This record gives sequence, C-alpha cells and structure tokens, in this order.
Amino acid sequence: MSGQAPILTVTLNPALDLATAADAVVPDLKLRCDKPRADPGGGGINVSRAIKIIGGQSTAMVALGGATGTRLADLLKAAGLSLLRLTAPGETRQSLAVTDRASGTQYRFVMPGPEWHMTQLSGTIAAIAEAALAGGWVVMSGSNPPGIAPGFEQMLTVRLKDGRARLLVDASGEALRALAGSSIPVDVLRMDSLEAEALAGRPLPLRSDSAAFAAGLVRDGAARSVIVARGADGSVVAGPDGAWHAVAAPVRVVSAVGAGDSFVAGFVLAMARGWPVQEALALGAAAASAAVMTPATDLCDAEDVRHFYSQRVITRL
Repeated sequence: MSGQAPILTVTLNPALDLATAADAVVPDLKLRCDKPRADPGGGGINVSRAIKIIGGQSTAMVALGGATGTRLADLLKAAGLSLLRLTAPGETRQSLAVTDRASGTQYRFVMPGPEWHMTQLSGTIAAIAEAALAGGWVVMSGSNPPGIAPGFEQMLTVRLKDGRARLLVDASGEALRALAGSSIPVDVLRMDSLEAEALAGRPLPLRSDSAAFAAGLVRDGAARSVIVARGADGSVVAGPDGAWHAVAAPVRVVSAVGAGDSFVAGFVLAMARGWPVQEALALGAAAASAAVMTPATDLCDAEDVRHFYSQRVITRL
C-alpha cells in the first residue's frame, strides 16, 4: 500500500460494548446469559479499527474515565491501535446487547456517557487541534456526550481553518442539523438517506435527488463535500469535483451495525492517500458492503473490501 497523510479519529463518547445471549428474553425472571464478549465501541474507534483492517494507519483520540475507561484503553492497545487518551469527566459508559436465541432478536441497551461541561470544550478542541498533523485528516464520528451542545464541530473547524488538517464529520440528530445550517463549512459531511430526507423535508428516492440535495448543502456553505449514504443503493457525494455515485455490492446483510464507520474508514483512508474523490467513494462503499456481511461487533474484512473495490462501479451524476 502507498503512503498516506495522518488520520486522527476522535471519540468523545466511547463505550465498552458487552454482547451476550440467553435462551429467551422474558420479563421478571433471572436470565442466565452466556459469557459476555467485550469490544471497544464508538464511532471514531470503529473508524480506526476499520482503517487498520484495510491496511492503513490512524491515531485514535478517545475520552476515557474510570475503571471502564482503563479496560477500554487496554482493549484498544491489544487491538494494535495508536491511542491518545483524553480525560473524560466521569466513568466511561457501557452498552449491552442481548440476543434472544429463541427468536434471533437482539435487544440493545445503550447507556449515556458522563456529563460534559462547557468549560471543558476549549481544552478539548485545543487538544484535538494540537494532535492534528499538518496535511492530515480529523474524523469526528459517533454521538457527542451529554453536555456538548450542537456547534462543537463548527468550533473545531474554526480552530483547524489554518489548513492544519481537514475535518470529516459523520453526524446525526441535533449536531447534524446544526452543521447543515452552518456557514462554517467542514471539509466532508456524511449522513444517511433518512437523515438527508429529514433535513430536506421530502423523500429523496433517486440518486439524482440525493446528489441535488447534497450539492445544495455545498452551495449553502455547510460543507465542501457532502456524502449521502443510500444503503443498498450505495453512496452519493457532491463537491468541487461534481457529483458521483458508487454502487454497493449485492450481498446478504447479516448486520448493518458498523457499516457507516467502515465506509468512513475506506473513504478517509483513500483521501489520505491522495486518491480522487470518486475512488474514495468506491473504497468506502466497498468497506461498507464488506461490513454488513459480518456480525454486529465485527467490522469489514480486508479481503472482501479488496474484492468489492476491484468490482467497483462509479457513475458521474
């Protein structure tokens, strides 16, 4: 693989993901569960894990606290990730997934992270900016913790505007709405079709609809490039190099969990290697297709990513 620019992923609200199974999930009774599997969770963490899987390098900046944070740090180091540790204002959260073997249904319990305070934002932004290397990329992915109001990413953008690094944000909810309405453009803004339709206030059934909506956000100054993930129909990007669509591979979906983070990993790694944006879109689509073939806590497989990328179909819209 060729060289690449530095990539820093940021996870302010990580989780220790615990997964187990029981014969049946029913109320009131004590449920005898399997030995739990523990995995590091959080959008930026997953992006770094997927970058490593497909042959790239990144540094994962993670806010950690308490004994759970220490356990999570140990898991990240055991996975071979380069870790920069931020001090979280409390104990790192846990999440629990329980599979009901009788029905095959999975129940997912997601706890809130520790409450942050506005006084901590400036120091956190300064730490991210200091860790961001010239010519590199910063990836903000996953939910922000309680207490961090929408607008955090715009403040970070201002701090990075000297060209130190480019910023990719994969956001949802209030954070996404704030970014979409901002005149401080991030470099790349990614969302899925449901989020795009909610912002647009209308259905976006066609690839051209998604591309037109993304191009509108670029014109409005929300981002320099906007990506809309269309699930089984692949992904669309609009930006300075026009609008492009990359096909998703026709695969059997085992779990969609981690597909978005795998897409971001493939896309940002390709951009860090200096590839054209349409090829980055295709590598992201290949990584997402590979990810949906694996169970929930797993990400993409390197060989699958290479195969799907070799079969890529890219169209200018």
